[in-house]
Amino acid sequence: MQTALSIGVDALAYGMVLFVISIGLSLTMGLMRVVNLAHGAFAMIGGYIASWLGQSAGLPYPLVLLGAVAGTVLIAVPVERLLYRRIYGKPELTQVLMTIGITFVVIGLTNYVFGPTLKTIPLPEMLRAPTDIGFRTVSTHRLFAIACGLGITVGLWFLMERTGFGIRLRAAVDNSAMASALGVPTERIYALSFALAMGLAAFGGVLGAELLPIEPYYALRYMVTFLVVVCVGGAGSIPGALLACLLLGAIDTTGRYLMPDFGEFFFYLAVILIILVFPRGLMGRA
Repeated sequence: MQTALSIGVDALAYGMVLFVISIGLSLTMGLMRVVNLAHGAFAMIGGYIASWLGQSAGLPYPLVLLGAVAGTVLIAVPVERLLYRRIYGKPELTQVLMTIGITFVVIGLTNYVFGPTLKTIPLPEMLRAPTDIGFRTVSTHRLFAIACGLGITVGLWFLMERTGFGIRLRAAVDNSAMASALGVPTERIYALSFALAMGLAAFGGVLGAELLPIEPYYALRYMVTFLVVVCVGGAGSIPGALLACLLLGAIDTTGRYLMPDFGEFFFYLAVILIILVFPRGLMGRA
């Protein structure tokens, strides 16, 4: 029983970290219709900014988080304006080639500037300390990751379903020409949506650095994982992405606990079975 509860806590923390990083990709693929294979590169950028702010600048962890998100968004905005805007509405192959090219450029620059070394993000004593949850002690940072994932879920749902921004974004996606004719600033809506997605990627990259370490090939190492989460959950679906992350996180964590020699076998086996039964994802739209 204690083992099952321990697996549950670790799976929940891992699933929430996956969700925070992947939900931005779900938004760009499902709502903006862009296959952004450079999503992990922006999560990696956030991690490197956080590592520099925490280690070299010595800033406290809250400012490290804010600085990483703000710095990544400042990089993402001109990239969206100069590159991504040219591939909106283009065939998926064009989008894949453009974004995978951006990924390799980021990896090359990272290796050149920072070297091929693993980066760490200093945690405050409050998050490093263990917390007793009754049947075991768990890192407070993992509980913090779970709380952040739940907060982002509620916040994104409210933004997309209960605000004017969400209405304008869905209108721009469904019929960009008509939305523009009705006065919806589609280019600005897309830019804000992209900035939001990259900010979430950066936040997730920093939040999950203990589970998904920050290193120069981070963008390639976890690219498939992020894509899988979006495909299993259904592109553009916030509840679907959350369900996919929790389900796949539970399967992966259980497999690593009980049969570590199999690596990610059970993770990808579950993906294959789910996609066979739900071709559009758990909550994908036709």
